[in-house]
Amino acid sequence: MRLKAEQLGTHLSRRELAPLYLVSGDETLLAQEVADAIRAEACLQGFTEREILHAEGSFDWNTVLTEANSLSLFADKKIIEIRMPGGKPGEKGSKVLLEYTGKPTDDTLLLIITPKLDAAAMRSKWIKAIESHGVLIQTWPVPPDQLPGWIGKRLQQAGIRADRQAVEILADRVEGNLLAAIQEIEKLKLLLPDGEVDGQTMSTVVADSARFNVFTLADKALEGDPQAVCRTLRGLRDEGAEPTIILWALTRELRTLIRAAEALENGDHLDWVLKNLGIWEKRKPLVKQTLRRLKLTRLKQMLRLAAGIDRAIKGMRIADPWDDLTILLLMFCGTPTLKPGSLRLALSFPD
Repeated sequence: MRLKAEQLGTHLSRRELAPLYLVSGDETLLAQEVADAIRAEACLQGFTEREILHAEGSFDWNTVLTEANSLSLFADKKIIEIRMPGGKPGEKGSKVLLEYTGKPTDDTLLLIITPKLDAAAMRSKWIKAIESHGVLIQTWPVPPDQLPGWIGKRLQQAGIRADRQAVEILADRVEGNLLAAIQEIEKLKLLLPDGEVDGQTMSTVVADSARFNVFTLADKALEGDPQAVCRTLRGLRDEGAEPTIILWALTRELRTLIRAAEALENGDHLDWVLKNLGIWEKRKPLVKQTLRRLKLTRLKQMLRLAAGIDRAIKGMRIADPWDDLTILLLMFCGTPTLKPGSLRLALSFPD
């Protein structure tokens, strides 16, 4: 079976999962959302264990059959997720996939994720077998003429009421980058508590220099430039920027870095990890540089500090959020600030 991404919801609502799914496409956000929806439905149906396999380099394709036939100690059903960055399984992989599709097991769901498949791959036997026994979903970039409609729908889902002019301004601002559009919508949710935006407000928000400099601040932190981050943070404070917006931008970077660091510890390839996380090409060097500077343990300490800053902003902890933001930014730069013991003390607050 072949489905469009927008048809998946109806398919999943029938509560009859196919034994295998192939999700392909170069639009990272859409492919990720499709895979997330499949995983969520599978979890509801008892597929509570997930095994991730990276089919690249010297990958042993027999591992797929071994995992499919092995009993789990923790769950009755499991998802075997094959991430195939090359888009082609090769001769050995094709044989394994053909064998699996011929006799899938009831307690295993196979989810394959690939970039956009070329014409030759679409004619291959393993693709035909997946179409016959499972579901193939291809994701495609949103055409420019359809982008305003896509953005309008996402704004509505986020609880934001926007007029036509506001939607068109945002569409022009992101220039087809769906991840950027989602980031702007998340920012709007923080900036517009009443959930309404017109063209003038949208133009102000996306062009506001103080808001834009928040993202510049995050980049300076990833570059590891302590003087620049302190200077930029001071400028943002003088311009009246809200610490909530700054914390949101830094926390977003932290969560991405933690996910990348965890994947690296599991032996994943860095370039694949960054692509899967939707890191823009021009920002990949910054992220790689930061991951070399900060280890996973340190990143998790920083996320804990970010949570403490959030409590301080909300009045749930006695501390100056701006001082703590300075500490967090210096930690991004690799500058010695707080040791783990001191960090625990700094974040302590009365119940």
